[in-house]
Amino acid sequence: MDTREFTSAYCKRDDRIAALSYFGTFVVYFGTLPLAILAADVPWLVIPLIILNGTAGVRLYVLQHDCGHLSLWSRREWNVWAGYGLSTFTLTPFRAMQYNHNDHHAHVGDLDARRSGEIHTMTLREWNAADWQTRLKYRLYRNPFIMIPLGGIYTYVLRYRWPKNTLKVGILGVMVQNALLALWIYVIWWFAGTTGLWIYAGTVLWAALLGVFMVYLQHNFEDTYWDRKPEHRLKKAVIKGSSALDLGWWFDLATANIAYHDLHHDNPRIPSYRLRQCHRDAREVFDLPVIHWPEALRSFTLKLWDEDQGRLVPFPKTPKSSAVKA
Repeated sequence: MDTREFTSAYCKRDDRIAALSYFGTFVVYFGTLPLAILAADVPWLVIPLIILNGTAGVRLYVLQHDCGHLSLWSRREWNVWAGYGLSTFTLTPFRAMQYNHNDHHAHVGDLDARRSGEIHTMTLREWNAADWQTRLKYRLYRNPFIMIPLGGIYTYVLRYRWPKNTLKVGILGVMVQNALLALWIYVIWWFAGTTGLWIYAGTVLWAALLGVFMVYLQHNFEDTYWDRKPEHRLKKAVIKGSSALDLGWWFDLATANIAYHDLHHDNPRIPSYRLRQCHRDAREVFDLPVIHWPEALRSFTLKLWDEDQGRLVPFPKTPKSSAVKA
C-alpha cells in the first residue's frame, strides 16, 4: 500500500463539518473586526483582536484553497460557489487561485519549471555563477524581514488585483472580485471611517505575514526535494518536497490543518478537516518526517538548493579578501 491508497479512506466529505468550518470561520471573522474597531483606543485589546481577525482571514484562504480542489463540500457546485464567496475576504480571485495552484501541484520540485508567484529558489551553482547585482537582489528577496511583510502585501494586496493567468481564467471574474473588494472597503469606511480602514489594514497585514510564513515553510526546509527532468519524480517531490509542520493543536485549528502539506500534495482530495487525523494515522505506517518550531524557524536561514548534496543550504560564507602583494 502506498500513501495515495492509504489516504483515500480520508477523502469522504461531510457537509456538516464543512458548514461548521466555513460559516464558523466567518463568524469569527465578522465578529472580531467590529470588536477591534470598537477597541481601537485600547492597545492591549485591539492588537489581539487584529491578530485573531487576520488569522481567521488566513483560515478563510485555506478553505478557499480546499474549494479550489473541490474537496471541502460533497458537491462540485457548492465548492465553486463557496470559493467565489470567499474571494472578497481573502483578497484572492477564486478561479485565478485555483488555476495557479493546480499548476503548482503539477510542477512541485521541478527545477526546470520554477514558476513565478511561488517563492523562488536559486541553486548553489546559479548563485556561484551570478553577478553581484543578482546576488544582492536574491539576498534581499530571501531576507525574511523583507520577504514576509513586503512579499505578503505585494502578493495579496497588489498582485491578486490582476493575477498571473488572468487572461486564461477570465477577466470578468477578476474585475467583479475587485469591485466587491472595493465595496467591502467602502462599507468599512462608511461605518467606521478612517479608524475602520486602519484596523482593516492591520488585519490584512497580519494575514499576509502569517500566509507567507506558511507558504515559505511548505516547500523550503533542509531536506526538501528538487530535481531536473528526466530524473525528477513527481511522486517523490510531493511527499519529500512538501513539509509536515506539527506546530501544535491551536496552530492546526487556526490554519485548517494546511501545514500537513505532504499528504495534501499527495492527495488533494482530502478535506482540510480530515487532514490532521489522516497524517497522524499515516505516521504509524509510513516514514513521514515532521517539522516542529525549532526546525521551522531554522528553515529561514536556508536559501539555496545544493544539487550535489540534495538539500537546502545557507548562503556560502563570503571569503575574506586577500591582501594585494606589493
